Amino acid sequence: MEITYYNWKKTFYTIWVGQAISQLTSSILQFAMIWYLTDITRSGIVLSLSVMMAFLPQGILGFFTGVYIDRFDRKKIMIFADLFIAAVSLLLVFVSVDGTIPPVIILLVLFCRAVGTAFHEPTLGAVTPQIVPESELTRCAGYTQSLESVSMIISPAVAAILYASWKMNYIVMLDVVGAVAAVIMVMIARIPKQRIQHDKDSKIHLIQESREGFQIIRQEKGVLGIVLITSLYSMAMMPISALFPLMSMEYFGGTSTYASIVETLFSVGYLVGALILAKWGGTKNRVYTIALSYFMMSIALIGTFLLPRTAFLVFVFFAWVMGVSGPFYWGTYTPLLQTHFREEYLGRVLSITNSIRFIIGPIALVLSGFVADTWGDEKWFLIGGITVFICGILLLANRRIREYDR
Repeated sequence: MEITYYNWKKTFYTIWVGQAISQLTSSILQFAMIWYLTDITRSGIVLSLSVMMAFLPQGILGFFTGVYIDRFDRKKIMIFADLFIAAVSLLLVFVSVDGTIPPVIILLVLFCRAVGTAFHEPTLGAVTPQIVPESELTRCAGYTQSLESVSMIISPAVAAILYASWKMNYIVMLDVVGAVAAVIMVMIARIPKQRIQHDKDSKIHLIQESREGFQIIRQEKGVLGIVLITSLYSMAMMPISALFPLMSMEYFGGTSTYASIVETLFSVGYLVGALILAKWGGTKNRVYTIALSYFMMSIALIGTFLLPRTAFLVFVFFAWVMGVSGPFYWGTYTPLLQTHFREEYLGRVLSITNSIRFIIGPIALVLSGFVADTWGDEKWFLIGGITVFICGILLLANRRIREYDR
């Protein structure tokens, strides 16, 4: 379907600014809630549950949310999802007694926020091709990755300052303001209506229409292989962020300051990679850009495993390289899907592929925890590095996958 892209930059950046504000305030609240749980409970089980609350709803619901994203006005879905996330966050204000919030309520709020995100993220991904010309999708993804990296750099520091000086209620209200800002920007943005496969007044057959999404993914030659390979990549990479502090403090014998240096350099590297992608736009065949990301990441991971305990500064450099490589994958993978599926199926495609990744995440966290406790934290960097390298080889070795984006 041919789309008329009227002043697309104005529309894209209008939405982008709102998402930037909302993402920053949400990240600040997320950090504050986790630190609050740590202070109140001092329980590893509770912290593990908080991670599960953030992952599982997106992993399970994503198999079905795409049906609604493809049937109804995506602009309204984004607005309702943001308002829902803000409303459940406000629950923390109403249930707090003398500034104290029961941990079970925080876990419930994390779960509900993840439900809203299960609708919001794939909807935003499906809306983008309705606004942005195909030739500009990867560059715009680079700008979005830049936003995420800036949020990763700023939000922990801001959250630490606010958590020490503000009550949780005020931090919650800050997140609500951010969500309202995002809603206003989406409301004023001119988003064209998407093509709808089914009559919106017809009865929804949830299982059947979800199955159609799977069938569409299977029918597109090469894409199922890419989805499975990227899911394997996610399985290798998800535990790495959790192991960064342990490597800094236990393996290299540093302090929490060492851990914060590593996290900061990773985020700075991520920003550098995102800006490079925004300027460069990636290779013409985007599969090669993803493979480049995998090989850079695998070298840094395996290199980390080989480091002696006295080589912390080299570990900091490898963390920076990992950050640089990230946007070459994350900023390319979604545009790759966006340009190869028809608009009326894109909600289901993006939500299903996200679900596969989120379902694998908790499995990877449990497995990496066993490996780290049994053989040492650094062993997962070797396992992850080899796995990611194999992913890169698989992308290039299979002709159907390698030539998918030609």
